[in-house]
Amino acid sequence: MTDAPQPDHRTNWLLAALEPEDFAALEPHLEVVELPLKQVLYEAGDPIRHAYFPHHAVVSLVNVLEDDTTVEVALFGRGGVVGLLSALVSREAFGRYVVQMAGTASRVAIEPLNEVRNAHPKLRQVIAGYGEVLLAQTFQILTCNAVHPVEARCCRWILMMHDRAEHDTLSLTHEFLAEMLGVQRSTVSVVTRTLQTAGLIQQGRGSITVTDRAGLEETVCECYGRIQRVMPGRYPPPKPGT
Repeated sequence: MTDAPQPDHRTNWLLAALEPEDFAALEPHLEVVELPLKQVLYEAGDPIRHAYFPHHAVVSLVNVLEDDTTVEVALFGRGGVVGLLSALVSREAFGRYVVQMAGTASRVAIEPLNEVRNAHPKLRQVIAGYGEVLLAQTFQILTCNAVHPVEARCCRWILMMHDRAEHDTLSLTHEFLAEMLGVQRSTVSVVTRTLQTAGLIQQGRGSITVTDRAGLEETVCECYGRIQRVMPGRYPPPKPGT
């Protein structure tokens, strides 16, 4: 039996967008790591020691309030990098970074990453561009959480996860979804039951399967489309063979 092939670092769109010489300088410092479901990479205030470039894993940045209420403010998949922007400024995590979808990522220690970044102007430009993408995404998510009904927000979240998954079934509990949306678990149960009755999703034990993506896109608020328009313009999927 042969070993499974090692994931390609350039599965991450941000790494795939680098110039060959920039990637060659960074590659020796990259290592592939597994990110298990619900693993907490950082809590608020933790020192940032590594940046993570997800492949098919998905990580959320969650704000945790004093009463333990949580709400998601940013989402990181294969189009982004976890922890990099915090490390460039305060070197402390803004909030809790938790794995929503298990998978692999390319991890790099902050010190060598900064050394390569300082020596390669085009890499700095890519990082700056990603900072703008992340700011736009966070801006839209915060707006969505403030003004749109839970059903529309739930559809947005499911669609964003579905975009980053390789399959239609998402490992997801009502409790976890409630934490991401900043609402009561009972509220999520009502919303997901409504979506299932409409034929948009199918609920399983600890999972949600997308059965009618087009229907979800009709139900979701405008925020989903705005977020999607930002990312492809910056970092399109890499061409086959790259």
